[in-house]
Amino acid sequence: MQTIGVYEAKTHLPKLLARVVNGEQITITKHGVPIAVLQAPSSSSQKTSPKKTIEDLRMFRKKCKLNGLSIRDLIDEGRR
Repeated sequence: MQTIGVYEAKTHLPKLLARVVNGEQITITKHGVPIAVLQAPSSSSQKTSPKKTIEDLRMFRKKCKLNGLSIRDLIDEGRR
C-alpha cells in the first residue's frame, strides 16, 4: 500500500483513482498521519437489480400503513 500526502492526492486524484481501479490501496496522510484510505469498494456493495428494488418496495408498502394520512399531508408536515 502506497502512502501519499493530502496535497499530492488532491493534485493527482484522477491518476490515483485509476490506480485504485486496478486494485491498489493508497493511504492519504496529513502531516504524516494517515487520514484516509483509497480502495475499491467491496463486492458486497454491488448495485441490486431494479426488479429486486421494486419487489422490496412493494413488500415495504404492504407492511407499512399510513393510517389515514396522505402523502401530501406528510410532505406538508416536513416543510414546516
